[in-house]
Amino acid sequence: MNTIKEKIKLLAKNYSPEIISIRRHLHKNPELSFEEYKTSDYISEYLKSLNILYKKGIAKTGIVAIIQGRNPSKKTIALRADMDALPIQETNKVDYCSQNIGVMHACGHDVHSASLMGTAKILSELKNDFEGTVKFIFQPGEERLPGGASLMIKEGVLENPVPQSIFGQHVMPFIDAGKVGFREGVYMASADEIYITIIGKGGHAATPHLNVDPVLITSHIIISLQQIVSRNAKPGIPTVLSFGKVIANGATNVIPDEVKIEGTFRTFDESWRKEAHKKMKAMAESIASGMGGKCEFNISIGYPVLINEQNLTSSAKKNAIEYLGEDKVEDLDIWTAAEDFAFYSQQINGCFYRLGVRNESKKITSPVHTSTFNIDESALETGMGLMAWLAIKELEG
Repeated sequence: MNTIKEKIKLLAKNYSPEIISIRRHLHKNPELSFEEYKTSDYISEYLKSLNILYKKGIAKTGIVAIIQGRNPSKKTIALRADMDALPIQETNKVDYCSQNIGVMHACGHDVHSASLMGTAKILSELKNDFEGTVKFIFQPGEERLPGGASLMIKEGVLENPVPQSIFGQHVMPFIDAGKVGFREGVYMASADEIYITIIGKGGHAATPHLNVDPVLITSHIIISLQQIVSRNAKPGIPTVLSFGKVIANGATNVIPDEVKIEGTFRTFDESWRKEAHKKMKAMAESIASGMGGKCEFNISIGYPVLINEQNLTSSAKKNAIEYLGEDKVEDLDIWTAAEDFAFYSQQINGCFYRLGVRNESKKITSPVHTSTFNIDESALETGMGLMAWLAIKELEG
């Protein structure tokens, strides 16, 4: 008689070719955030073929599915995958290259969805072997504010039944396929978008004394705002402020009337985050006013700090070691990227871990959000099997 772990491993191996095929289909047909209609239909049809109860149309394209084991009211846990792609033109030379111009699964959400579909198939097969209920969340719009997670929560994704905890996994191109990574506590940063308009008085560049130069004001603001990071951030709290877009539509001999800049602010502490917002706004407005101009400073509040609940994550790491072996489970450093999974972990205990997809021998090493991102597809067997195992172990706990 096989143990439940052996059953999961065997099923993951047997289903791997099918899930690889599903991943390739999703990769060939990527859709942007909140436009995942065909993706949603495809996943729904798959769930239907497995006789898994599901509801679609949550936050437009989101799906929630339910698998009940024995004694379904004993405990409920949730598993989450995101579905959206990025506005990137793929340059990989593979048979399953994106067929949608300018759209690519460059962050691995095709992997996440395919893996969770595999997990659903495994747990559907084993529903008489565990007690409790598993809720599957296929989520839209992770890559775009306000984040599909926040919208699905507002529409009741964490209700009826209420899960006690939630797991999510994300590809990691810096970890070899077959391995995973965990980190307890604070893991990923908050992320806010900054939009600043500096208003001056344009004119001929040869007569700057007759103008209020918004380009000069902007340069002072950009440099001075770095003091928020270097001189005001609390010790031990990593903080990032970066500006990636500056538009000053003047010319060699024309000073423009205004300059627009856009950037990102990221940190790992919510109280400091709010304090920094106030400091940045006050500093920028003061500099502009002192130099004779005006400043319109707007912050688009993004995803919160992602915190992995300590006990849940510690237990998940131990269970991963039991399933994969100690040499296949790594400790993660903090990551200054952001994830809307953080919205779930604000509501219930959450564990967001990393799935290795790297294979140097196959030259699969590109970072996410690049036109050459790809994965070693053997990672799908690891991903679906481990998530099924973590779900069952958490239901037992």
